[in-house]
Amino acid sequence: MRYEKSTEGIRVQVRPRYSLADSDPADGMFVFAYTVTMANESDDTAQLLFRHWQIHDAAGDDSTVDGEGVIGEQPILAPGESHEYQSYCVLRSPVGYMEGYYTFARRSGEEFRVEVPRFHLNGPLVLPGTYSPVFDDEEEPDVLH
Repeated sequence: MRYEKSTEGIRVQVRPRYSLADSDPADGMFVFAYTVTMANESDDTAQLLFRHWQIHDAAGDDSTVDGEGVIGEQPILAPGESHEYQSYCVLRSPVGYMEGYYTFARRSGEEFRVEVPRFHLNGPLVLPGTYSPVFDDEEEPDVLH
């Protein structure tokens, strides 16, 4: 599935997928990879400065992640250019979602938010009584964004 939204002339497209090879459902570890493509459809150059993610895990582990750029980069997008990157998150349940925004700046220095559409993270079908999440109040799930 593909999720898409355009804000202030920047189109964001997200394609999430469940990573069976990296997940371990028996240990309550569900890994979701996602590819983000951002395209500048405006008439002005813009640079991505920051990201803000809200991550919802059906197991009750909601988290917020803020940081500079994406995967160590702050791409500059001239009109008509795009940037794509891949990342992942780890949930304790097979169902969740992510949403958020990027902060961009125009050449003038004006900063603006670009919305990332809510995208759903759907893992394997788990039959009732066959899934028992592992909860440890001291443990934080690994999240990389």
